[in-house]
Amino acid sequence: MTRPAPVDRGLDALNLVAATMGTAYGAFIPVFLAGQAWTQTHIGLALTIATLVSTLCQVPAGLWVDHAGPKRRRALWASITIIGLTPLVLAALPRPLPVMLALALQSAAGTLLSPTIAAVSLAVAGSAGFGERLGRNARYGSIGAGVGAAVMGVSSTWLSHQAVFLIAAALLPAALLAITRIGPDRATPRHRHRHRHHPSQTSEEPPGWRAPFALLKDHRILIFAAALMLFQLASIAVLQLAAVAVTARMGARSGLVIAAFIIVPQAMVALAAPWIGAMAERHGRRPVLIAGFATTALRALGFMLISNPFTLIGVQILEGAGGAAFGVMMPLVAADLTRGTRRYTVCLGLLGLAATAGAALSTVLAGFVADRMGRPAAFLVLALAGLAATLLVAFALPETRPAGLAISPEPQDADANGPSKGPGAREG
Repeated sequence: MTRPAPVDRGLDALNLVAATMGTAYGAFIPVFLAGQAWTQTHIGLALTIATLVSTLCQVPAGLWVDHAGPKRRRALWASITIIGLTPLVLAALPRPLPVMLALALQSAAGTLLSPTIAAVSLAVAGSAGFGERLGRNARYGSIGAGVGAAVMGVSSTWLSHQAVFLIAAALLPAALLAITRIGPDRATPRHRHRHRHHPSQTSEEPPGWRAPFALLKDHRILIFAAALMLFQLASIAVLQLAAVAVTARMGARSGLVIAAFIIVPQAMVALAAPWIGAMAERHGRRPVLIAGFATTALRALGFMLISNPFTLIGVQILEGAGGAAFGVMMPLVAADLTRGTRRYTVCLGLLGLAATAGAALSTVLAGFVADRMGRPAAFLVLALAGLAATLLVAFALPETRPAGLAISPEPQDADANGPSKGPGAREG
């Protein structure tokens, strides 16, 4: 029975540092630009351009990584370097054209980084260890996001808004060092026969531009993409609606509650993600997906029925559980659905595109319903979308875990897979 690869501390460190750097591109950008006398129209235009670039790059980024094959790690170096250098442009040249170009470039790099980390994780951990590896990715990414938000929030308050971007850029050497510490691919030539069906070791030709259309012929991918879109539709707008309600009720004191709304799910992801990955490997994908997707409906109903802001902080635990399931299961199921091909990250791009569409639709639909029928009605619509996602997985999506990939409880034979980390242990 196939055993998981040893823990790779390089991937742990890369996920942590990359997530910490990424917090500089969130809520801090509109605050910084507003302080530079930007109008709301110009801020919205810059953020819209960044979102559009990210959406358009989802599938091309997947094609590029899949085509790169064993040279995929070059994308890590390129994307991390761009993400680390563009904050310097924002801090030094806060004018419309440089900022818009920098945000567009960062969005493209960020879109490339996520599937590349997933592809490298699959190559390093192997098929049997991939679920738990994704869990560790999510855990360290969540810790990095939490630490980054705290450090950069304090820096923005007590130093300057520019300090946020300088801190993000200062983390670039640590991110590049983490890449050098990522271990080699699991399927070494001496043991390649043991991984004959590993997606990254297939003999199939690199995917061409028709690869996305070929993937769309697989009804399982279409079903899973629809479920992911409904999941995001049910999830994204809940916090937006809740923040408005809490602010109206608590006024200036609402900031602490909204901060707790964000921190609690991050802590839950850090705790639950590795366990979710392990459960998916041992018990299959569908039970974990059903449980994770069901949290979206329960969370929306909780926000509809409960008005006490402090009680709602506890309800936000459900967002962490659902977010952990989403973050772990999307790349894991994509690997199942493309096993034996070199279309893994193309598939991730298609699924990411569906999820992005669901997120965009969520805010528009929830706002429309809330304006015309009230916030409780909007929460109910989001809950129904979450229920639809859960039912779609439960009754339409077949189990995707290949037979015989359950993790053995026996100790890992480290020699069979080579060292788990080491400087310079990169692909050729």
